[in-house]
Amino acid sequence: MISMIRWLLFPVSLIYASIVWLRNRLYDFNLIKSTSFAIPVVVIGNLAVGGTGKSPMVEYVLRALGSPKKVAVLSRGYGRKTKGFREVSVADDAQHSGDEPLQIKRKFPEITVAVCENRVKGIQRLLPNSEAVLLDDAYQHRALKPSFAILLFDYQSLLKPILSLPTGNFRDTLRESGRAHCIVITKCPEKLDPEVKFELTAKLRKHSRAPLFFSKIGYQAIRNTANEVIADAELTQTTALLVTGIAKPEPLAQYLKPKLKNLEQLRYSDHHQFTTADLAKIGEQFTKLATTEKIIVCTEKDMQRLPTNFLSQYPVYFVPIEQEIMFGEGAVFNQLIKRAFHAPEV
Repeated sequence: MISMIRWLLFPVSLIYASIVWLRNRLYDFNLIKSTSFAIPVVVIGNLAVGGTGKSPMVEYVLRALGSPKKVAVLSRGYGRKTKGFREVSVADDAQHSGDEPLQIKRKFPEITVAVCENRVKGIQRLLPNSEAVLLDDAYQHRALKPSFAILLFDYQSLLKPILSLPTGNFRDTLRESGRAHCIVITKCPEKLDPEVKFELTAKLRKHSRAPLFFSKIGYQAIRNTANEVIADAELTQTTALLVTGIAKPEPLAQYLKPKLKNLEQLRYSDHHQFTTADLAKIGEQFTKLATTEKIIVCTEKDMQRLPTNFLSQYPVYFVPIEQEIMFGEGAVFNQLIKRAFHAPEV
């Protein structure tokens, strides 16, 4: 539910939406120039604030491409304390590169991952050694003209009124979905009601004819940094302290609860940098759990922000996730992605 305070800010939302609309039209009519490149530049983004699964989609695209050594990934590196262009190393920490770029680099160490708040300058730095660039969270970066744009919508966000900030959570109106070359509704329920699917499709078809796909979260086995997995049978006897610094931790908590004996939560804001006081609080709450069969669970993104001394002191596990395209359309989606990068079809 939208709070009363946010409704009181509705006039501000109207002003905000008008300014954003005008800015987009200035780009559409080339009154403000966008920069394009001779190589494939594929962007992944959304119209709302956070929580649509952009990083899992980046990973999905990289896996769909096979061995994309000449495809560089460029991100703003949200939450980092550095500025300007920076190539990410597997030995980095999240404060230097941001948690999501670091996660991608550690999972795909063979590819170039970089961060730069100015996407055009970032691509220019990557050009000499890259045949294509994949950008995380750049759909609204209109100074850049992509060759292919993947637009993500969180399933729950489309069930609510589409309202601009600060009353709602949308940075742009649905009209801007018309720029997308492909749309994915993410985080759908396992059994998506056909009527709801029809309604969501109709809502987006008013603004875009782009291919539309539906995806769900594919949770992987709980594991630690040594890739050691806890069996489901063992989890039923285990109490977990779930520590999250992501936009929407509710689906993860709902997934874990049936698997565990007990679940407690500590929730922080998205991209939260864990302080010494935070870590002490987490350790204290974990110690208070009245059982010997207990673990700390976080997301893979959160794991990038936890210091190594904390990871060595406590039994910390994470839950990797993957995007799963629904209704048997994964092969169609993969071919669309390959064409966007000019990869040979198989």
